[in-house]
Amino acid sequence: MASASRRIVCSFRQHKLFYLKSRLQYNAVPLLISRFGPCGHVEQFHPITTRFFHSSKPFYGEKVPFKLSDIGEGITEVTVKEWYVKEGDKVAQFDPICEVQSDKASVTITSRYDGIISKLHYATDDMAKVGTPLVDIEVSGSVTELQEKDAIPLGEREDESLDTLELPAEKVLTTPAVRKMASDHKINLRDVQGSGRDGRILKEDMLRHIETLRSTKSAPKAKQQAPQEQPKPVAPTSQQPSPSTKSPQQVRPACPVGVDRTESIKGFKKAMAKSMTNALRIPHFGYCDEIDMTSMTTLRHSLKENPMVKERGIKLSFMPFFIKAASMALQQFPVLNASVDEACENITYKASHNIGFAMDTSLGLIVPNVKNVQSLSVMDVAIELARLQELGNKGVLGTADLTGGTFTLSNIGSIGGTYAKPVIMPPEVAIGAIGRVQVLPRFNNKGEVVRASIMQVSWSADHRVIDGASMARFSNLWKAYLENPSIMILDLK
Repeated sequence: MASASRRIVCSFRQHKLFYLKSRLQYNAVPLLISRFGPCGHVEQFHPITTRFFHSSKPFYGEKVPFKLSDIGEGITEVTVKEWYVKEGDKVAQFDPICEVQSDKASVTITSRYDGIISKLHYATDDMAKVGTPLVDIEVSGSVTELQEKDAIPLGEREDESLDTLELPAEKVLTTPAVRKMASDHKINLRDVQGSGRDGRILKEDMLRHIETLRSTKSAPKAKQQAPQEQPKPVAPTSQQPSPSTKSPQQVRPACPVGVDRTESIKGFKKAMAKSMTNALRIPHFGYCDEIDMTSMTTLRHSLKENPMVKERGIKLSFMPFFIKAASMALQQFPVLNASVDEACENITYKASHNIGFAMDTSLGLIVPNVKNVQSLSVMDVAIELARLQELGNKGVLGTADLTGGTFTLSNIGSIGGTYAKPVIMPPEVAIGAIGRVQVLPRFNNKGEVVRASIMQVSWSADHRVIDGASMARFSNLWKAYLENPSIMILDLK
């Protein structure tokens, strides 16, 4: 029992001494060891110091960001569908790295360097921008040396054989679709000249190469089918040439070409360019309808012959009726006589009906407006229109006449045309374009074909604040006033 206990204690002491020696040697600290020398003397000595080195991951070389190059057809971003490598994998040139999906096709991206993948910048199904790094590759040697090795001096290009510059077909840069096309037509990809980035063979390059091969094959056949006999010489005769002979080409005198000139956009044109640019941000809703102007034409003709109208010296057109009818309809649908702020967060319902009308002048298109139409009569509107037309022709319209509009009508029919697509003048929310009046056959209530004065109207509304139903109901009410002037007289205030 005692001997067994001594063995256990000795084993424990040896184990403890071995552990202590290991820790001291690991930290490069020599351990004094005692031993018995001659004559019973105890000697201490330092054993050979052992040092352990920590092994870290070796650095392969320079880290190069491998960027997503332009894959053509105006594509600016792609979706990473699948990765063929992971961090730490070793790749060689032309090894597939990943597959990306654009809105037109799938493309396999291959490596340009030999090295180790150190980082993937995107996960699967992430959107990658063209020109941004896809992966980081640790390459052996510097990138400059690799580029110098790939470059071919100009003086050596003619001396080197083409065999040294050719790449295996599987390493030619192209897409799977082009490879399948080459396989179907039994074409070696090395024979196709690529016009893409880094010599990538595009689909257009393959189609051009196929067309060249077809034309080359058809040329010898055409030569074989051509007659081999040479035409016999014909003695000159005094007969006139047959009609089939080519007549001498007529030389046309050169026409004088004008000189291009550049002008700065200013004045009304500059203001129109600014307003139309702002109008592009408005989602336009279009609505068109047809109006029977027969009754209104009869009323206008009778009023023009009225002595009271002639005494005022006013040319009574359809436009005063259009503007007044629009003001009466806006009373029922105030949302069309409103404005919105630039962020379209607030809408302001206008109390005044300042209805503008497009005017074609020598200085360009201008849009003055008639103020407070809701409180004016048809004759008052006609007088104001005459005043604005006179000032517009002279080019002396004031700022007050050109600003503050709440609704606009464009009588494009006075020049020509039936339908149009008017553009809203910000901050307004609606505009109408009136076509020309035409005499067309129509059916009356009895089913008889009659002559009718027909006019088309085209509306545009800001679809952010005006729905289609409101625009249609407003147009129907405006149409009713013009087709039945008696109803318009009843609603006049």
